[in-house]
Parts: sequence; C-alpha cells; structure tokens
Amino acid sequence: MRSLLPLLLILLATAAAHLLDPWGLSLHDADARSHDWHRLLRVSGSLLTWLAAGLALALHDRSGRRAGPLVLSAGLSGLAAEVAKVAVRRARPGDAAGYAFEPWAGAWWETGGLGLPSSHAAVAFGAAWAALRLSPRGGWVVVALAVGCGLTRVLDRAHFVSDVVAAAGLAWLVSAAVWRP
Repeated sequence: MRSLLPLLLILLATAAAHLLDPWGLSLHDADARSHDWHRLLRVSGSLLTWLAAGLALALHDRSGRRAGPLVLSAGLSGLAAEVAKVAVRRARPGDAAGYAFEPWAGAWWETGGLGLPSSHAAVAFGAAWAALRLSPRGGWVVVALAVGCGLTRVLDRAHFVSDVVAAAGLAWLVSAAVWRP
C-alpha cells in the first residue's frame, strides 16, 4: 500500500485540480507571449534547455553523475507525458469550457491536439524534481521555473490546470524512478 500512496496522491491532486480548470481558462492572456518572462518560463519546458544545463553540469564536475539524472528525468518525463496523452486522449482547451476527448481513429499516435498531461510541464517538472534532489536548497529555483512553465501553458490556453498538475505528478514518479538506488 505504501508504494501506491504517491500514485493515489497524484490522482487526488489531479482530480482536485479539475475544480480549478474553469478558473484557469479565465486567466487567458493573448499578449503574454510577447513578454520576456513568458519566454523564460516557457523555455523551461524544452528538453533542449535541460540538455544544455546537463552539458554545463557535466563540464563542471566531469563525471556526469549529476547531469545524467537531470537530463534523463526531464526527457523521460516528457516521453511519459506523450504516451499518457495517447492513452487519455483529452483535447486541449477550446473556446468553450468543458472537456473533449479525441477518438481512436486515423493517426491515433499524434499528440498535437491532446492536452492531458502537458508535455512541456512534464519536462520542466522532471528537471525540477531532479534539481531538487541534486540540490535541496537550490532546486527550488527550478521548481519555480516549472510552476511558471505550467502557468504559461494555462495563460496560452494550451492546457487546463489539471493538465499541468497531472504532468507535475507524472514527472515526480519518473524522477523518483530515475533516482531509485
């Protein structure tokens, strides 16, 4: 039962986040993309950002012991989110409130119009949870970037709040698996 507790907590948090989805849709800001803060936070959801950070870490400590788990956690979290999108098939938010699910027809493996969970937020949180394990004090800076990345996805109306919360939880599970001794 103890091993199922994190999964149950993540499912509960995602379910609770559904209550915030209508509020999240009301935050839409079409002008947000033009601001530097938006671009900074959005790029934390790109694996390229964490490949560069991993390279910097590897060059610094020359062992890759810290760089590998950081990049692996970010990358596998993004991959897990893509697989989960195919399984869940919930569409991104539209102009109308409510959820829509895509059918298993045609190119069922394409995830472009699917939203649950957010891949960008999963990558950002995958890096954040790994950074927190690497540096319990300094990792909170990366957690703040990941939260900001999730916020940009909601502001852009690319994702619901619950998509971001599910991504954070999924990334936590992936990070824990990467760091398992």
